[in-house]
Amino acid sequence: MNSQYWSWETFLEAFPIILEGLKITLGLTVVSYLLAMLAGFIWLVLESTPWRPFNLIIYWIREFIRSTPPIVQIFFLYFAWPMVPYVGMSFTPFVAAMLALGIHFSTYISEVYRSGIDSVEKGQREASTALNLSTKDRWLNVILPQALPPTIPMLGNYLIILFKEVPLAATIGVVGILSIARSYGAQTWSYIEPLTIVALLFLLLSYPSALLINKLEGKMNRRFDKKQKKVGVSE
Repeated sequence: MNSQYWSWETFLEAFPIILEGLKITLGLTVVSYLLAMLAGFIWLVLESTPWRPFNLIIYWIREFIRSTPPIVQIFFLYFAWPMVPYVGMSFTPFVAAMLALGIHFSTYISEVYRSGIDSVEKGQREASTALNLSTKDRWLNVILPQALPPTIPMLGNYLIILFKEVPLAATIGVVGILSIARSYGAQTWSYIEPLTIVALLFLLLSYPSALLINKLEGKMNRRFDKKQKKVGVSE
């Protein structure tokens, strides 16, 4: 196996071994993304409070997280956070990576939510208020059903980007496909085949997803154009 050149024998031997780490990679992607979607709503609510000084504090915290590389945040949560007095605690590599990636991407997803809400026509909100709908009914029956569909393509794009960032977790010992590929290469001195497998797996999973999201985005744009034309005719 110790060869400087490509070996199909090594490729076929390494493929099932690396494939075992795919469930960890996909699992970390899913839980991080769910956390990001939940935390995105929390950012949105915190920045919508009537007290402006508090809003500014939340805004700059979110901007700091968004402007810091995810790898730094992963290292901080895994290595530095346990040393913070009184509040620090230790995380497993998987949990540290999940929290870092989820919180990081939540800062972007909160802006997606905001843009979706802002896309709801002002008249719709005024009409729901005129009908004396409760705040809960106004959000669940009027605002969110119109705000969420336009955000689906962008949320899908961030899911793909998050999936591509998950290999960063290998730096703290999360045993995903990249970590297994590196370990296999270190044992056999054959890195080209296992790393090629990793690249192919990411391509096979992310490229069809990107095509699906582009198709969905086109469908949403056509629906929006029809809505705009209908509004234009009625006016």
